[in-house]
Amino acid sequence: MNPTIFRILAWTSLAMIAFATLSPIELRPESGMPPNIERFFAFAAIGLVFAAAYPRHFWLTLIIVLGAAFLLEILQIASPSRHGRLFDAVVKMSGGTLGLILGWLLQRFSLQR
Repeated sequence: MNPTIFRILAWTSLAMIAFATLSPIELRPESGMPPNIERFFAFAAIGLVFAAAYPRHFWLTLIIVLGAAFLLEILQIASPSRHGRLFDAVVKMSGGTLGLILGWLLQRFSLQR
């Protein structure tokens, strides 16, 4: 598939997560899952899409995904209805790392065929 499509998807998805993370708590979408599960899988998906968008730039995408997770938690401190927590950042970073590694492994496996 065309990396440009994945790049658009990656940055759009990250922007949507940023909006959901930084908007007032009343606007936060809920899936019915526990918040930490939502955080983990949202960032796992982001990691997977960034891996597909930038297949030759693992370290750069790792910095982007982990940096976004950490920065979003810091920025929540400025919101009166939100709170930034280190544990939440760790959950997001763990999901993002898993998604990136999974994306990298899928690329390596598909290239060997």
